Amino acid sequence: MANRLADARSPYLEQHKDNPVDWWPWSPEAFAEARRRDVPLLISVGYAACHWCHVMAHESFEDAEVAKLLNEYFVPIKVDREERPDVDAVYMTATQAMTGQGGWPMTVFATPDGQPFFCGTYFPRPNFVRLLHAVDAAWREQREAVVRQGQQVVTAIAQVHGAGPTTPMGAEVLDAAAAQLSDEFDETHGGFGGAPKFPPHLNLLFLLRHHRRTGNDQAMPGTQPEPGFGGGEHGGRAMLGTQPEPGFGGGEHGGRAMPGTQPEPGFGGGEHGGRAMPGTQPEPGFGGGEHGGRAMEIVRHTCERMARGGIYDQVAGGFARYSVDGHWTVPHFEKMLYDNALLLRVYTYLWRLTGDRLAVRVAGETAAFLLADLATAEGGFASALDADTDGVEGLTYVWTPGQLREVLGDEDGGFAADLLGVTPTGTFEHGTSVLRMTRDVDEAGEEVRARAGRVRAALRVARDRRPQPGRDDKVVAAWNGLAITALVEAARVLPDSARLAEAAVRAGTLLADVHLVDERLRRVSRDGVVGKAPGVLDDHGCVAEAFCALHQLTGDGKWLTLAGRLLDTALIRFSDGRGGFYDTADDAEALVTRPADPTDNATPSGLSALAAALTAYTALTGEVRYREAAEAALATVAPVAARHARFTGYACAVGEAHLSGPLEIAVVGTGPLVEAAWRLAPPGAVIVSGQPDQPGVPLLANRPMVGGAPTAYVCRGFFCERPVTDPADLTVLLAG
Repeated sequence: MANRLADARSPYLEQHKDNPVDWWPWSPEAFAEARRRDVPLLISVGYAACHWCHVMAHESFEDAEVAKLLNEYFVPIKVDREERPDVDAVYMTATQAMTGQGGWPMTVFATPDGQPFFCGTYFPRPNFVRLLHAVDAAWREQREAVVRQGQQVVTAIAQVHGAGPTTPMGAEVLDAAAAQLSDEFDETHGGFGGAPKFPPHLNLLFLLRHHRRTGNDQAMPGTQPEPGFGGGEHGGRAMLGTQPEPGFGGGEHGGRAMPGTQPEPGFGGGEHGGRAMPGTQPEPGFGGGEHGGRAMEIVRHTCERMARGGIYDQVAGGFARYSVDGHWTVPHFEKMLYDNALLLRVYTYLWRLTGDRLAVRVAGETAAFLLADLATAEGGFASALDADTDGVEGLTYVWTPGQLREVLGDEDGGFAADLLGVTPTGTFEHGTSVLRMTRDVDEAGEEVRARAGRVRAALRVARDRRPQPGRDDKVVAAWNGLAITALVEAARVLPDSARLAEAAVRAGTLLADVHLVDERLRRVSRDGVVGKAPGVLDDHGCVAEAFCALHQLTGDGKWLTLAGRLLDTALIRFSDGRGGFYDTADDAEALVTRPADPTDNATPSGLSALAAALTAYTALTGEVRYREAAEAALATVAPVAARHARFTGYACAVGEAHLSGPLEIAVVGTGPLVEAAWRLAPPGAVIVSGQPDQPGVPLLANRPMVGGAPTAYVCRGFFCERPVTDPADLTVLLAG
């Protein structure tokens, strides 16, 4: 029998619509029902691609006995954390405050007014049944203590994000952040911390920008982390909302070391296996040298280890959410839009700086994955692919040597097993292996590269005939904003540029036409129908930055106008009056506390995303009040950056853009000057091209062609270089 979730638009809520639990969606009616019945709330928070959410659903929420207890003792509410990140943030803060950790599924018992008094994550069925009885007894017999506990928790979590010190996000802070990342770097496997290991895309973006600004050829001391720790004062401690789901990590899967990876004849060697393509050596001043400085060394090593590991889909492209081990071998197989968007930016920029063949291949394959596997019919991008297929984790993705031979024949099957690390004992469960790139195929001869390409294509065809993981096809505004920005950057420098640009414009059009309702941004849509949940701060920041990127791609002034409207809304509705921002608008639904988390985690924080958009908008329009707002916002997080760099990656990346200018590059005309600008521009630079005085494009105003030839104008703040018409002269300007 369907419950109240039958009409939900969220795929996660849809998964629970046939449970015997009488679920309510998050709504005033659910709270009113709890008050009417005088019973607590059971708030269950998760998301569609969450493996342990599925486990708890199967064990408990599909069980008639458990459902009877839930329905009798509580008003049960089901929340999609991706649809309501504000609700998730409030109760995750409470969960971490009460238990010292957090994750999903998140299980919260609260008073009828929403005050949490007991929190946890995944509970096995026997434990959960005992807990339900205990909470019911406490509510009936110790009501005063329970209510007091809820009040104390709310008071505590309201103080988590109180006003703190501010300091400018200057060179000293950014140098300290880069040095701390160097200290915490895993010299062997790349990345930071141990198992589980997450792609540190935001930190890599920061380090690439730091390298580009500083040259960074000095050797920052890099110390090996202690076993099990990420190094530094706080090691690998996760910030709010980033604790791993219970039940994963090393142990059972653990991940085996790669079998011997000495190159066979025809494969390139070398630690980084990504020597520059012929003819694409970095220009002088763009990070030369064997490793190009410590920051570049960290990025290249991490990017190579991830791209060769099981966390990267060696058949179809795209990255999984994290590795359950410390060396990227066995992934947690869900694929998230935001990870792949941000990693596309990393690998694209790495290729721009180094000409690394591996980087350009992975960037191209990741972009292709977004378009092939996550694009929706309406033009947006779906949120995620599940970790499970038919209830089995990794079923779609793993192989045995016999399965390779069955698809490819004996000769190519053996070649593939060696190339992709498929062994008789396996690296995953039941003798299966996760595919890894154990050879340096990018530096191999043409014949070997072609053979590897044919093998991978044949495996893709065979894999497509297997059962496939589910797809969470809701369109999240913030994550689509991240994807648009990444696709714009990729479209200007990668092959297949027209298709990438078209996809970026289609996604932007969906956000503009569907997600903007009565001049306000909505968080999610599905099948072209917008949801009711209002956009939070990161939606405004990420979408505004994406609209600025589309303005640069198309030269269409409408995108800049839309970006300005979103930024004005954010400045008016989300400001805390002290330079920082709340994550919810001042006219949004009132929760037990108003969330405001300035730290970057799996995605940029709302504050960092907004600062990035404000910075780009100022550079494109010359309206300095937006830059001033960005500087004030960054100043609130700079003290955190100096001490906990791993959780301020995007804020630091925006800070680097400020120190670099950012440059404003206007090219009047088309051709090689435009190509050079996009390939060689420093971090955070804005680039527009078009005709003199093109309507809607402030950077092209009063900028004529010189001598009738395409002309580039390079400015920083209130100072402009002389206009140039030769790409070589533009290269010199951008290198300076």
